[in-house]
Amino acid sequence: MSNGTPFYRSLIFQMLVAVVIGSLVGYKYPDIGVALNPLAGGFIKLIKMIVVLLIFATVSVGVAKLGDIKKVGRIGIKSLVYFEIVSTIALAFGLLVVNLFKPGVGMNINPAELDAKLVAGYATNAQSLSVVDFILNIIPASAVNAFAQGNILQVLLFALFVGFALLHIGKRAQPLVDTIERWSEVIFAIVGAIMKLAPLAVFGAVGYTIGKFGIASLIALGKLVALFYLTNIFFMVVILGAIAYLSGFNLWKFIKYLSEELVLVFCTASSEAALPRLIRKLENAGCSVPVVGFVVPTGYSFNLDGSYIYLTMSAIFIAQATNIDLSMAQQLGLLGIFLLTSKGVAGVTAGGFVVLAGTLSIFPDIPLVGLGLLLGIERFMDSMRTATNLLGNGVATMVIAKWERQRDDRRMLQVLNGEATEPLPEAELVEG
Repeated sequence: MSNGTPFYRSLIFQMLVAVVIGSLVGYKYPDIGVALNPLAGGFIKLIKMIVVLLIFATVSVGVAKLGDIKKVGRIGIKSLVYFEIVSTIALAFGLLVVNLFKPGVGMNINPAELDAKLVAGYATNAQSLSVVDFILNIIPASAVNAFAQGNILQVLLFALFVGFALLHIGKRAQPLVDTIERWSEVIFAIVGAIMKLAPLAVFGAVGYTIGKFGIASLIALGKLVALFYLTNIFFMVVILGAIAYLSGFNLWKFIKYLSEELVLVFCTASSEAALPRLIRKLENAGCSVPVVGFVVPTGYSFNLDGSYIYLTMSAIFIAQATNIDLSMAQQLGLLGIFLLTSKGVAGVTAGGFVVLAGTLSIFPDIPLVGLGLLLGIERFMDSMRTATNLLGNGVATMVIAKWERQRDDRRMLQVLNGEATEPLPEAELVEG
């Protein structure tokens, strides 16, 4: 919020007010709360309408601007190595916490008494999440089909090919690069208009969640929900905080900088809702356009820290609740399976839940029917893991930009300290 702007006009204030009003409506008038869901659904559809166009523009132009295929390869390798290391830490973190605090012990659930029909649909969707199918699904049937379906991974692949082609053609392709870049400015202008509706989306999402599931569903499995929230917060403070510190910036100031986006994704449980603004804010904080354009979309598929914590905690919780004692070898084997199957989270509706179903279907030691225990609190869990995912991708981009000497630290400090009130039209490349 720039100096001189009334507090009531700030997006974060408007969204917090929407949270309070939505909660009251959902609690007092559940039927009305449930009926508000189209407000959130419509907003997310508006964002999805343009998000693949934005990814195409930022990635293709970003690759073309790097000017060297070796740089693209280096950024790609560093990104994937970072994602894999932090993913493993997140999965192990969830495994450690759920074993220490044992939220499912004492529930004594008999799997035979659970309704298998409740999770049948998720189990069916999970059958398409094999590693081979996941890899083949990255390749679109056609470029048009990738855009039509809004498949982020497929659009990312196509954008990389276009970027490499522009890079190979060189100066002759510069007019097209400029055109795509100007097109991205149009998209950001559309995003600005859509974001004015964010408080309505938050109002509808919160009203629906409280009206549909009620406070009772949260209280019934409150121990797991509370532990999951605390684990994510601890992961952000300790792991992401340490990573940020080593990279030269303060995590708390970074969270404050992204507060509007974090509130938005927490309330709507949709990472895509904040993707365009995340890209613009990272550029404004001094990260180069090429690095942001490559790392953020890739991270949305391969760097989902909150989802990874959710997977291991939920799986072991089901085992504990159904009195299944897993050895440490079995748990480490489960972690290894998650390292592969978790890459299918992106682009799947209720992705974390579906991936969990897919993993348990190939890990017979934990009953798949136990997923029914999580249905009542799935929406609450989804909110926190989505917020953690967003922050994790923001930190990852800042770190990789630093590694590549593509981060203007002077600009970054000005922005995070609130000293820079005017956004940059485009972050400059930084060398040295």
